[in-house]
Amino acid sequence: MSIDRAAVVAGITRLAAAMERDFDLLNTADGALGDGDLGVTMTRGMRMVAEGAEALPDDLGKALLACAQAFTKSSGSSYGTLMATGLMAMAKALKGRESCEAAEFSGLVALARDAMQARGKAELGGKTVLDSLNAVALATAGVSDPAAVATAAVQGARAAMEAFRDKPATVGRARIFAEKSRGLDDPGMLAMTEVVVALAG
Repeated sequence: MSIDRAAVVAGITRLAAAMERDFDLLNTADGALGDGDLGVTMTRGMRMVAEGAEALPDDLGKALLACAQAFTKSSGSSYGTLMATGLMAMAKALKGRESCEAAEFSGLVALARDAMQARGKAELGGKTVLDSLNAVALATAGVSDPAAVATAAVQGARAAMEAFRDKPATVGRARIFAEKSRGLDDPGMLAMTEVVVALAG
C-alpha cells in the first residue's frame, strides 16, 4: 500500500482532531517550560491545514507545500516555523509524485529532521523535537510494511520521550529551566509524539 493524496487527507483529519483533543495537554506542558501556547499553535495550525485539505492536489510535493504554507499562516511561533520547515523538506523530495511507499517514510522523516535542525541551529541530544524525529527515522529504517512502519514510528517517538524525560533540556527556551525540566516531557517532543500517534491511526 502506498501513500497518496487520499492518505494525506485522512491523516490531516486525524491529526486535526488529535490537536483539538490535546489543546490543554500541550498548553500545560509548554507552560511548565515556555510560553504555554503550544496547544494554541498546533490547534490553529491544523485547523488551517484541514480547511484546505479537500483542495489539495494529487502531487504530494505540492500538497505538503500547501500544508506548510497553511500552517505558517496560522502562527509565527518557532515551533510552527519548524513544523513548516520539515514539511517543506519532505515536499521538495516528493515534488511531481502522486504516491510514495511506506518504506520511504524513514528517509522523509530524516529530511525533515535535518532541515529543522539547520533552521533551528540545534543539535541532537538537547531534548527537543529533533530527538523525536531522529528516533522515528531510526525506528522505521528498513521497514516497508505500512502497518509495521506505523507501529515502529509510534514506538520510536514514545521511547525517545521516555529516554529524555529525566534529562535536562539544553536547547531552546527550555534550557533556561534546565534542572526544572528534569522529570518533565519536553513540550515539542510531546507534541510530535501525539502527531505520530495520530498519523499512525
